[in-house]
Amino acid sequence: MEKKNIVLLCGGGFSEHDISLVSAAFLKDQLSSLKTYNLFFVEITKEGQWIHEETGPCEIGLNGKLRLLKENKEVPVDYTIPCLHGPPGENGDIQSFFELANISYLGAGPEASQNCFNKISTKLWFNAHSIPNTPFVFLKDSSKKQIESAHDAFDQWGSVYVKASSQGSSIGCYFVKDKKDLENKIKEAFKLSPYVLLEKPIVGRELEISVYEWEGKLIATDPAEIETPSSSFYSFEEKYSQDSKTETHIKARNIDDEIKKKMKETALKAFTLLKIKDLARVDFFLSKDKEIYINEINTFPGMTPISLFPKMMEANGHSFSKFLKQKIDGR
Repeated sequence: MEKKNIVLLCGGGFSEHDISLVSAAFLKDQLSSLKTYNLFFVEITKEGQWIHEETGPCEIGLNGKLRLLKENKEVPVDYTIPCLHGPPGENGDIQSFFELANISYLGAGPEASQNCFNKISTKLWFNAHSIPNTPFVFLKDSSKKQIESAHDAFDQWGSVYVKASSQGSSIGCYFVKDKKDLENKIKEAFKLSPYVLLEKPIVGRELEISVYEWEGKLIATDPAEIETPSSSFYSFEEKYSQDSKTETHIKARNIDDEIKKKMKETALKAFTLLKIKDLARVDFFLSKDKEIYINEINTFPGMTPISLFPKMMEANGHSFSKFLKQKIDGR
C-alpha cells in the first residue's frame, strides 16, 4: 500500500508567522515519529512564496496536487495540516482553497474558522444560544458617536479591553485603565481590523479547555490554567517572550468538580454550535464569584513548547501523534 502524501503548511507571512514555524516543527516531529507518511514541509514565506524545505519553490493547484517547480514534478496531496496561526489559516482563507481543490485537511472548515476568528461574530453566536461570555460592545468605525459608546462602556466598567476583532495571540489587544488613552487605542485596533471589540475586564482566573475528536467521540479535557503577573495580561509578548513571567498548569488547581463539569459542557456546546471539527482550544475566565465566561475559541491552537493544547491531550491519556494518525486516516 502506497504511503499517503501529507503537506504540513506553515508560516503565512502575518504577525504570527514565526510562532507558526515553531508549532510546525513540533508537528513535523510528531508526524515523522509515525513513519507511515510521505511528509512535505512547506512554508509560506513573509514574501508570499511557497517553499518546500528540500526542493524550493512549490505550489498547490486546484487539481489537488503539490507542484515542485524546480523538479517540474506533481505529487497528489492526500491530506494537509494548515499550521497557520492567524491569517490565512484561522480566518478560513486556506480552508476555502482546500475545499475548492478537494483536499482533506486538519481543523475547522471555512465558515467555522471565520466565525471563530472574528471575536464579535463568535460572541453574537454565543449570545444567541445563551453561552456565557464576557460582556461587550463593538464599534464599526471610529466616528464620534461610536467613540461616545466606548466612553459609556468605560464609565460603566471602570476599565476596558480594546481588541481588534479579527486577530490572534493578543495582537491588537490593549488593556485601557485611563480613559484618556481609550480613543487612541481604539484607533490603533482599527488599523488591524475593520471592527473593534470592547470587553469588560473579568477579575479572576484564566483557564483553557482542549476539545478534540477521538475515535469518533468529542472529548473535553479538564481545565488548564494560565497565571500571569498581577500587573500584566496575557499579551503576545507575555506569551512568547523568553522573559515571560507567566506560569502554566496543565491541570488547574483548586477548582470544584461542579465548575469543571460546567466548563466542559460549555466548551463542548460551543464547539458543536459553531460546527468546528477535529480540535479547538476554548479559553475561559472564572470570576471571583465562581461565574464562568468564554473569552474566545482558537480553532488551531499553538503547538509550541509552552503551548498547553498537546500537553492537555497527553495528560488526558491520548497520544497526540495517534490523534494525528486518526485524522489523516479518516477515523
